[in-house]
Amino acid sequence: MFDEQLRGCKDRVISPLLWLTVRLRISPTAVTVYGLMTGLAAAVVAGAGHWGVALILWILNRVLDGVDGALARRTGRCGDNGGYLDILADFAVYAALPLGIAVGAGGRDPTASVVPIESVWPAVAVLLASCYVNAASWMYLAAVLEKRAAVEHNEPASARRTAVVMPKGIVEGAETIAFYTAALLVPRHAALLFWILAALVLLTAVQRLSWWLRSAAGSRRSSGLPV
Repeated sequence: MFDEQLRGCKDRVISPLLWLTVRLRISPTAVTVYGLMTGLAAAVVAGAGHWGVALILWILNRVLDGVDGALARRTGRCGDNGGYLDILADFAVYAALPLGIAVGAGGRDPTASVVPIESVWPAVAVLLASCYVNAASWMYLAAVLEKRAAVEHNEPASARRTAVVMPKGIVEGAETIAFYTAALLVPRHAALLFWILAALVLLTAVQRLSWWLRSAAGSRRSSGLPV
């Protein structure tokens, strides 16, 4: 929801790293792989209950995720392969981190748990299920928007902000980062945060479904077909 408004701030944050990667001639794909490694490491470290280290790794993952796309655009290496790898890496980290937080918050020793383990896992399960539904809600829309942009504007890939045209929604990257960061900062409230995020993600899927139905109805009217 706030991704577009925060883009300028993000660009300023990643600017030093972007300059460094250009000077060192690091490829965008390498940055994506480094980001994936730090994100998965954050999940593992969170599972061990080392919340501060996990938070640092998570933030580094998000910074690197912003650098790879900007680097691809800066160096003229925008392409489908990089965009595809970036999406896969994002989904892997978004799925792994809640699992790591649940393991760390529940603890191996029930007497030392931050929260009762039985209260964390249902929230994680519903969150991941909502993300599954939401992914289906936006991926096809992304393909449709991509096709329409190509037909209407003939816009080159290098001119776009992201490799894939992302339909807007209540929960986007900024909101996900905020909730995951909060869960790492206050793991005793992880279950509540995951329940809230799951509800917002499902609302996002409904929002996109509503947009699609209105768009489809408008297309049928313009073509003279019955709605």
